Amino acid sequence: MRIQKSLVLTMLVLCFALLVNAASIPAGTRVTVRLGSTISSATAHAGQTWQGTLAKDVVVNGATVAKAGSEVSGKVTSAKSSGRLHAPGQLALRLTSVSGQPVSSSGYYRKGKSHTKSNVTKIGGGTAAGALIGGLAGGGKGAAIGAAAGAGAGTGLAAATGKQEAVIPAESVMTFTITAGK
Repeated sequence: MRIQKSLVLTMLVLCFALLVNAASIPAGTRVTVRLGSTISSATAHAGQTWQGTLAKDVVVNGATVAKAGSEVSGKVTSAKSSGRLHAPGQLALRLTSVSGQPVSSSGYYRKGKSHTKSNVTKIGGGTAAGALIGGLAGGGKGAAIGAAAGAGAGTGLAAATGKQEAVIPAESVMTFTITAGK
């Protein structure tokens, strides 16, 4: 009889331990994550996995269900490299697990800087410099030719140096909202 009681008690303790470890993170819970390595729209691709750690404890109803420093993982859901003269790079990430527990989450989005200001500066500067040099060398007609040549040179410079990738540096802190535990 004593052995049966001990066996039943042991089974209850094990079941309780499994239930505690299986506690899910409910929808609506905010999870703050520190990224493990840099992700760039120049090299990332949809479906690529990424790793990180919890930046803060995950607390549900006053109970800590995942400690800061616990491992997390996620996926790149979208990655678009930057164009040379327009369309800056874009990245979208989602969280897929917290402490080994599968989850679904809201997305985290990052877009590269706009090309507009940089392009205007390079093309406009090339046009002005070309007009000045052409005007000094050949008068009014030389200024027009120089402006056209300078605009072409400025556009070439903008195309050669114009990529504006979306980059999320290592150690960046991102916040996701859990949409469903799996």
